[in-house]
Amino acid sequence: MTTIDLNADVAEGFEFDEALMHIISSANICAGLHAGGAVCMAQTLAFARDNGVSIGMHPSYDDRTNFGRTNHNLSADDVRSLLFYQLGATVAVCQNMGLTPSYVKPHGALYNQASTDPTLAKTIAQAVYDFDPSLALMGLSGSQLIHAGKQAGLKVICEAFADRRYNADGTLVSRTVPNALIEDDNEAINQVVRMVQDGQVVAVDGLVINVQVDSICLHGDGKHALDFAQKIKQTLLEKGIGIAPKYNPKPSI
Repeated sequence: MTTIDLNADVAEGFEFDEALMHIISSANICAGLHAGGAVCMAQTLAFARDNGVSIGMHPSYDDRTNFGRTNHNLSADDVRSLLFYQLGATVAVCQNMGLTPSYVKPHGALYNQASTDPTLAKTIAQAVYDFDPSLALMGLSGSQLIHAGKQAGLKVICEAFADRRYNADGTLVSRTVPNALIEDDNEAINQVVRMVQDGQVVAVDGLVINVQVDSICLHGDGKHALDFAQKIKQTLLEKGIGIAPKYNPKPSI
């Protein structure tokens, strides 16, 4: 049976986190520097625990003003410090609740820059490995981050997006471009089904590109997003595609 992971960014202060846990199989827990905080993190971890959802850590640049979506040019040492700071805090909260994270997915600009910048990608991958080599690294399918994760000896999770359009090189169309987001539910659902079943996505120029997909990112900030996520899950299940994490969560400590 074909299976696919459904993930969403959570613990960012939006109101639908608990409801999302009934839909997704993996939760990207905000690590506190672009949104959220300790109490929000703990509450969201409890939602994930109660629904058997795999836990991922979602570190970002230190940028609450811009929700972590502004590019930065930091030294490798500064990037490592940011990652260890956020991963350490998230693991500590998890340990307090008897939980263990399974993977790391960078957020926003950190994610996007690492998708195309091999130096930043290598820094992130090595930092994750040095922090805990048993963690998996989630990144954009075919990106420099996935390549760096493999080179560092990490398990990797190749991610694709339900409601984002793609460039011909496999990168995401920038949010600054008017057509970056797919607004029509049916178009997005068809994109997901094609990616999962055929390993293909149609770029904005019409080129069909191949993608390896282990996990689909669903956005959870808004009531419509919640309904949309449920539609995607239901469609996949109707087509005989199971929903499960790429890697089983590590046992609770």
